[in-house]
Amino acid sequence: MAFNSFEFILFFVACYIIYWLMISKQIKIQNLFLLLAGYVFYAWTNWHFLFYLIAFSAANFLIGMYMEQTNNSRTKQWLYYTALLLGAGGLAFFKYFNFFIDSFKDAFHLIGIGLNIHTLNIIIPLGISFFTFRTLSYIIDIQREEIKATKDWVIFFTYVSFFPSILSGPIDRAKTLIPQLEKKRSFSVNETIDGLSQILWGLFKKAVIADNCASYTNEIFDHYQTYQASTLVLGAFFYAIQLYADFSGYSDMAIGIARLLGFNITKNFDFPFFAENIASFWRKWHMSLTTWLTDYIFTPLNFTFRRLGKKGLFFAILINYTLCGIWHGANWTYILYGFLHGCYFIPLIIKGTVGKKQNMNNNSLFSSFIRFMNRMGTFILVMLTFVLFRADTIQQAFSFYARLFNTSVFSIPTIENSNLPLLTPVLFITAMLLIEWMQRTKEHALQFNRSGGLKSYSIALLYSLIIWSVILWGYSGNKTFMYVKF
Repeated sequence: MAFNSFEFILFFVACYIIYWLMISKQIKIQNLFLLLAGYVFYAWTNWHFLFYLIAFSAANFLIGMYMEQTNNSRTKQWLYYTALLLGAGGLAFFKYFNFFIDSFKDAFHLIGIGLNIHTLNIIIPLGISFFTFRTLSYIIDIQREEIKATKDWVIFFTYVSFFPSILSGPIDRAKTLIPQLEKKRSFSVNETIDGLSQILWGLFKKAVIADNCASYTNEIFDHYQTYQASTLVLGAFFYAIQLYADFSGYSDMAIGIARLLGFNITKNFDFPFFAENIASFWRKWHMSLTTWLTDYIFTPLNFTFRRLGKKGLFFAILINYTLCGIWHGANWTYILYGFLHGCYFIPLIIKGTVGKKQNMNNNSLFSSFIRFMNRMGTFILVMLTFVLFRADTIQQAFSFYARLFNTSVFSIPTIENSNLPLLTPVLFITAMLLIEWMQRTKEHALQFNRSGGLKSYSIALLYSLIIWSVILWGYSGNKTFMYVKF
């Protein structure tokens, strides 16, 4: 049940009416209703995995409670490791078991030994990477004594299965979402308008930008051996935009939907294509995952390697971003994708500017030009690395790169089997980037101060244009969001 489907609209409208008009005065019933709504939403795609979600939630709830109650440090430690094994073990089995088997067989095949080991027909539960990381952070924070374990099972189960973000994030921490579940929510007209605005912007990015870019990227990547380098560059560009518009579009819609229900969940994108270096990019891209890995992987590693100085920092970053790549899926392309992003930090580590924000004078023309070139360089670097993200195998990615870097890159790109004029997505992409640039200090691109007068007419005109673009140019053939498979 995708956010951009007719089924979800009916589902959410029914939930919204019951939530605010019928049970708004009873917080416990509201939470129970959100829990049931989350289970219906999750089971809509495949009800078999609902039992895994419920059992997984129950196990972590009980472990968290016993960790809170016990005074025996050894018992608490055993409970902690049990929860880590349960979360990481489940993730490893469903997502990586067959990958480990195939890699093991391939390694022996290289030395001439054939192994008769078979893989399993494993179906990956939807959203497992997201709700597993959500529960792992809960258990780790209890161990660190940063939060108290909740004693209300309805609140915890709702936290794990919160339907706006269970399938593709953002990855909310317990310290962010559970306190909001514990207190009464009140209806707000301003929050409703803002939530609807963010949903509209997310729908525009998904239906008008991402899905129309997909028609080009699928053609180019599926037949890259028949196209010249200039067309492959165009394909890489469209894919970078498609991935951003699709995933950030989902995140905008998830945040907007949560806001309509009275919740403020984690921001996931902060206009990453305006980043001036790779460190800034990752502070703006998939922020809930980046901060999760920073807090639970990078920071402990950096502390462990601190005696090695810059070498230790590099090892911590490299491991962190390689794990980031692995998180996305069981494929060597994702591993290499994360590894390369870790390597991109080397110049920043050498200069000692990894954690520093750019502080250049905006009033200087030369300074602005340098910042523009930094943004362009960062985007190109990220765009080229996304080829690995799109490729099915390492060999396919390298073959794509081999055809990309040749003299035909200066020719005019041509694309076959395209029903949409090339200028159309380019204009929409330009409009998207322009609006986001103008709104880059806001929480989302359609967050305006509605003060009346001429400005309100301009805002109304912009909303009208976006709505009509969704109606006229929104691609209706694909409802699936790209990050659901992760």
